Amino acid sequence: MVIDKVLNTDGRGYWSAEAREVRLVGLDILPYDGGGCELRVIFDTSTWDVDRHGLIYTDERFELELREFLGSLGLPARTVRYSEQGMQGDDYVSFDAGEEFADAWGSVTA
Repeated sequence: MVIDKVLNTDGRGYWSAEAREVRLVGLDILPYDGGGCELRVIFDTSTWDVDRHGLIYTDERFELELREFLGSLGLPARTVRYSEQGMQGDDYVSFDAGEEFADAWGSVTA
């Protein structure tokens, strides 16, 4: 799903001390075999560079604002949590989401 949304980091995560605006450009999901999915939150690398700024992973403000945004799209965001550190990418933040979120995804993106 293509999006244009700005979220903020608070700089208090374990992997970054950078407080800044991050422009999101897309959302994608990859279903897990046992239910639920990986949610990839794709960002514009001109607003966040993992080599300079670190990983957004564990930044509480970003996670909270993301859940609020997902809720505004009609997605059940309460099950959205950061996935493990090794799943984070150079241009996306990885989250685990529950089966209810994965099921709702199709109706929102159709």
